Amino acid sequence: MSGNTALTPQEVADMLKIAKNTVYELIKRGELKGYKVGKKIRVDTRDVEEYKNRKKNTVSRQNNTRKKDNSSLLDILYPGNTREDDFVICGQDMLLDILSRYIEMHYPEIRTFRSYIGSYKGLLGLYMGKVQVATAHLWDGDSGKYNIPFVRRLIPGIPTVIIHLACRMEGFYVAKGNPKNIHSWEDFKRPDINLINRERGCGVRILLDEHLRLLNIKGKNISGYNRECLSHLAVASTVARGEADVGIGNEKTSLQVQNIDFIPLQKERYELVIKKDDMDNPPFNSITKILKSDKFKQELAGIGGYDLSETGNITAEL
Repeated sequence: MSGNTALTPQEVADMLKIAKNTVYELIKRGELKGYKVGKKIRVDTRDVEEYKNRKKNTVSRQNNTRKKDNSSLLDILYPGNTREDDFVICGQDMLLDILSRYIEMHYPEIRTFRSYIGSYKGLLGLYMGKVQVATAHLWDGDSGKYNIPFVRRLIPGIPTVIIHLACRMEGFYVAKGNPKNIHSWEDFKRPDINLINRERGCGVRILLDEHLRLLNIKGKNISGYNRECLSHLAVASTVARGEADVGIGNEKTSLQVQNIDFIPLQKERYELVIKKDDMDNPPFNSITKILKSDKFKQELAGIGGYDLSETGNITAEL
């Protein structure tokens, strides 16, 4: 893969976690550089990264002008452009887009929105009443368990239900042939490893930080630790371009990017978190039925990359 890969509008949409039509609109407004190859629109990866950096800098400047309390933080995470009866689902996996569509099929009068924020911030939003459904894939290194310890800490005093969505394999993205011979978390002790990291609060970042803590490895000693991307695809693309030796993400994304190998490390549990008081109300009461339905599972099975053996099961009631 060359250092500046040409992406389709759908690949750009996946990287930015937006709709494909929004990509076309950004190109039309001149906010994102695009060009035609025959009749097809293409966007270079470097232009996507430049666009993201401009937006991050803009948000950073805006954030610096806000009062630094919980209210202002939530205003940043969840802009006040939704109604009280809107239904917001947090998380980045495409299966949540499918779930949103099924909910709207059952309840067309309800507007279903997607918020592409990480697990930690999603649980915070659920606790503060800003979202209706959070997702989590947060691993606790002390107990070896997913999600339950974090839900207890981040949503104290509020009864919750954790519903299993799917299991996904997490691991290392490395260059084709694995020239640096990277195979385990212990390899982050090596001085010759250059990492591309994920943003704070997402499940992958917490997975890394927990393993580093258990191994007594300090992030500041890892080259590239403070360099962040906002999606699995962006991390994999960075490794493929030779701009990092290793990144962390799920196996499914590795199949979308050329010139990288995937080193499997850990199967993670990806789950919904809902307040228990909401479970008897629409559309919450339809979610477990949707997840257990043959039609929903068949659609996910067709996509591939998920272990669906426990989909729809109640993992815990806290």
